[in-house]
Amino acid sequence: MTFAEWHAMMLEQVEHWHKNGTLRAKGHMLDGALSGYWEWFRVDGTKLRSGHFDNGQQVGEWITYDRSGRPHKVTKKRGSEQGDQ
Repeated sequence: MTFAEWHAMMLEQVEHWHKNGTLRAKGHMLDGALSGYWEWFRVDGTKLRSGHFDNGQQVGEWITYDRSGRPHKVTKKRGSEQGDQ
């Protein structure tokens, strides 16, 4: 088994829901920490934010979306360094 195959087996799919039953967030957990790509949604179902986690830490490009689904803001996360574009 390759590392990629083992890693995929260890990931737990996670979904969180708004009180009205619509999807609030979805992503993966690895050993109790947020891992990989995550998305958050507004109560009306439109995407609010998306980005990646590595061992519970935000990494890479994070996008905040406007109510029409278009990217509104892009933030770069790299460990403790953070900056808006």
